Amino acid sequence: MSFFSDLVSTVFERRYRAVLPDEEDSRTIEELCTDLLGRHGEVSGAILARNILDRYAQMSTDEKCRFFEFMTRELDIDAEAVQVTLKAYGDAPSKQSYRAFAQASEPQRQELTRRLNQVPGATGQLVAMRKDLLDLIPDHPGLEPLDVDLKHLFSSWFNRGFLVLRPITWASPADILEKIIAYEAVHAIDSWDELRRRVEPSDRRCFGFFHPAMADEPLIFVEVALTRGIPSSVQGLLTDAREVIEAEGADTAVFYSISNCQAGLAGISFGNSLIKQVAADLSRALPAISSFVTLSPIPGLNGWLNDQGIDPDEDEQRDARAAHYLLQAKRSDGMPVDPVARFHLGNGAMVHAVHAGADTSSNGLAQSGGVMVNYLYDLSHIAQNHEQFVTDKTVVASAEVRALAATAAAA
Repeated sequence: MSFFSDLVSTVFERRYRAVLPDEEDSRTIEELCTDLLGRHGEVSGAILARNILDRYAQMSTDEKCRFFEFMTRELDIDAEAVQVTLKAYGDAPSKQSYRAFAQASEPQRQELTRRLNQVPGATGQLVAMRKDLLDLIPDHPGLEPLDVDLKHLFSSWFNRGFLVLRPITWASPADILEKIIAYEAVHAIDSWDELRRRVEPSDRRCFGFFHPAMADEPLIFVEVALTRGIPSSVQGLLTDAREVIEAEGADTAVFYSISNCQAGLAGISFGNSLIKQVAADLSRALPAISSFVTLSPIPGLNGWLNDQGIDPDEDEQRDARAAHYLLQAKRSDGMPVDPVARFHLGNGAMVHAVHAGADTSSNGLAQSGGVMVNYLYDLSHIAQNHEQFVTDKTVVASAEVRALAATAAAA
């Protein structure tokens, strides 16, 4: 994919240089965008798109904010036109009246984004642009409609059907391995030797989703340990003193770290598909594996304990309270407070076991006093568990975890 992307980029750049005027375009970026929306020629439109993206890349934060305000206000829908065309469609439904309504109800900024995306490398630049937008929105909430449009487009562009699952090994290109180190968000990778221990041994696997338009940028990746039995400590999984086993001797696949790589794709879920496909692929390649579990952090536990008036550092029932928190602590919409729990339960997993002292790193102690949780992916019950969680907000858990949670409730 990288070779093909480079080839296309080279051909385009040659065409681009051949027709680009010698003098620099003195128009504002807003004027360039307006021109791009009115252009129909492929080459001239691509030149404009590249010019706009290059100009954007040189902007300061304030200039980017003003550009986003232009896209939000000046390229918005015409509410009156939407109402008129909707009434016309309601009065006389037809292909023509529906097309008129559809055109009126789509803001020009969506079409601008599509036209910007016509040049090589633009997809990654637009993802980075959304990251800039998300950084600005807390202080400029009026930009939120623009984010709705970008998320809508990206949800289509990064549909599961376009994603490619690739194994990441010690033989993978160095630039990919560097990004695994940089993007690891759960258990930091501090050196190349540590990365090698995570991807090279026979009982370790790493998989990532990639998009053809961003062939050298992982979107999300999962690290997997192949073990005998379900582990209760991440230190035991990551230590360089552990005993390496042959993959064929493992009966359990442990998803111990899942990292989203692109902040500009926030809110577009890949983890659900990633875990299920990796589990399915591993079950075919290694039939002896019968259990698929995570060893997951509980990032909200200490904060929740503080809210309950319980000092996390002096809590002698930490594992029981963790079980109670995972099963009973809910938001106003009935969903679990814990974000990792929402993710895995929404994927169809169940809360299988809670382990005290499972993560003694500084981050693990700060988040949950070292407590971690196994979520079990039973391939024969994923669909049922997902349906129960989405429909009834039911947290499916093992009898062991329910009993543990009951002891905290009774205290």
